[in-house]
Amino acid sequence: MPRPRRRRPFWADWTDDELLDLRFWDLGLRVGRGAIARRMERLHEELRLAKLNFRPHYWLSEEWFSPDGIPGIAIPFYLAHPRLTRLEAQQMFEIEGGTEEWCMQLLRHEAGHAIDSAFKLHRRHTWRRTFGSYGRSYPQSYVPNTRSKNYVLHLDWWYAQSHPAEDFAETFAVWLRPGSQWWKHYAGWPVLRKLEYVDGLMHSIAGRRPIVHSRRHVEPLKHNRRTLREHYEQKRRHYSINVPEVYDSELRRLFPQGVPGTGRRPSAAVFLRRNQHELCELCSRGTGEHPYVFAQLVQEMIQRCRAMRLYLTRPAEDTRVDVAIFLTTHILTYMHRVRHRVAV
Repeated sequence: MPRPRRRRPFWADWTDDELLDLRFWDLGLRVGRGAIARRMERLHEELRLAKLNFRPHYWLSEEWFSPDGIPGIAIPFYLAHPRLTRLEAQQMFEIEGGTEEWCMQLLRHEAGHAIDSAFKLHRRHTWRRTFGSYGRSYPQSYVPNTRSKNYVLHLDWWYAQSHPAEDFAETFAVWLRPGSQWWKHYAGWPVLRKLEYVDGLMHSIAGRRPIVHSRRHVEPLKHNRRTLREHYEQKRRHYSINVPEVYDSELRRLFPQGVPGTGRRPSAAVFLRRNQHELCELCSRGTGEHPYVFAQLVQEMIQRCRAMRLYLTRPAEDTRVDVAIFLTTHILTYMHRVRHRVAV
């Protein structure tokens, strides 16, 4: 018997402005559908292959997280429907977990937190001796040692170095991924000791039932009265910066004067707008700063280029590379000054 066709949400064809005024609890979303459901099943298969008798429970919330003491995973709402995915990209210039590989990386990481809660692993003396104090306060920011071989490399920006709990979750994610051959990839690295510990730890709980059985949902959408507009305004404030001043001389170097042609070459403002998402994502991955940080600077550049009537007069690829270098240098210099002042 064929499956009944799924009804489209009433807001599926709404404009961005209309969607932003909708409250979370009115979205009527379910987590067990679409691409995210298939990826959850893929995670379950990986856990089965690892002989772990554990399956986290899931719910929709505003962001990715696994609460302390709850063996489950909160999935961000925008992964539950393509229309919301497009809105996320438009608002934040990034879709965290938007590709299958990135989503699986995050699911394995959060599963590490969830299985730690399910079996209370961080209470073991051997866990603390291997990863450090679980109760240590999370830092507001951290500067990773990019050359360190004491941590696995999984999520961007050397995330394992941020806290012992994240170190364990990242190590578990690398251990769990099928075909990773972690024993070869990390041969000779001090972090191999952590991977071997996790390997032994997982074998010790293989087939066992979890100690913690809570199915509680923390900050679920169905109880969330905020509008999507309020959500994004707060999120952008979190990543907001006072945009460093863009000097006109720098823009003239990136878009030197020349003959713009007979309508074939776009204006510099149009070029930047068309390449904004790609540039912000590229610079973000290279620096660890959120794409929205770079988007603010690009918006300032677009306004100045429009006012100065600059055009693309060089090959597009060369210009993209130079703009990316300029954005990265400008933002990192600014961030270094700001963080130095805060530290002092």
